[in-house]
Amino acid sequence: MEWKVKNLDDLPFVVCEILKNLHYKVILLYGEMGAGKTTLIKEILHQLQSKDRISSPTYTLVNEYDTPIGPVFHFDFYRIDDVSEAYDMGWEEYVYSGNLCLVEWPERINSILPEEYHTLQIHNLDETRIIQFT
Repeated sequence: MEWKVKNLDDLPFVVCEILKNLHYKVILLYGEMGAGKTTLIKEILHQLQSKDRISSPTYTLVNEYDTPIGPVFHFDFYRIDDVSEAYDMGWEEYVYSGNLCLVEWPERINSILPEEYHTLQIHNLDETRIIQFT
């Protein structure tokens, strides 16, 4: 699936479509710095009715948010130097917990990604973002 997003008002529809087509509990988000990965995650959590304050876990590596469907884990692996850091913080326990996991910068932990996941790729094109979901 692919969408052209010209402003933030387009995000609720895109996220609604993503959530309707969710078959796996892990979503890997790809995109350059500033592409809008965290903004997209905020809308996902908003639609999942989280009341928590949502921010990027750049330094903590993972944030947990309460939702009616259970906890949702938001990872940001931008600052890790080695996959052992993901192991040390309990990556496997989170990713195989059966709860939704939203992962920014998954390319930093390619060797330990689960077999089943969705990808969300965000490409910047001038004033437009192209969001691809597989």
